[in-house]
Amino acid sequence: MQEYDDFDEDLPKSKTRVKQEMHELQELGQQLTQLGKAQLAEVPLDADVLEAIDTLHRIKSNEARRRQMQYIGKLMRSADREAIEAALTRFHERDQQHVRFDRMAEEWRKRLLDGGNEAQSDFFNQYPHADHQHLRQLVRDSLRERDRQKPPTHQRKLFRYLRDFFMQEQENQ
Repeated sequence: MQEYDDFDEDLPKSKTRVKQEMHELQELGQQLTQLGKAQLAEVPLDADVLEAIDTLHRIKSNEARRRQMQYIGKLMRSADREAIEAALTRFHERDQQHVRFDRMAEEWRKRLLDGGNEAQSDFFNQYPHADHQHLRQLVRDSLRERDRQKPPTHQRKLFRYLRDFFMQEQENQ
């Protein structure tokens, strides 16, 4: 069985396989075009690819954009595919982490506003190095705001505080 596997490696790629790889590279290039400048700076790309992506963002015509995407796919042939995919995976994981922190913050905000002192005690037991005084003040202001049916300014501040706190916790671990 091993000798058949070696035989397959010596054969040239089929036309279908070559086309499939080109489509995969074009898709990878498409993913790169959806990144912001800060994220693109973190991806190991040649200057040609960065320039082609920048040009794509200035093009308005659909047909010209399609041709530019094909050109980006062509440039991707010489790019370090594994490094680019690793960077995109990091971005995806970071996005998933932010979604998780947003959910945690929203759950704790709701719990702190609805659960009273017991919820605050649970939070402080679970996260003892949180700023007790600041969190209590945010909860008080949010409750007062909710009772008076005002716009949720303090509730947003509470959410942002909790989200940033959870992100900081993750970085410290």
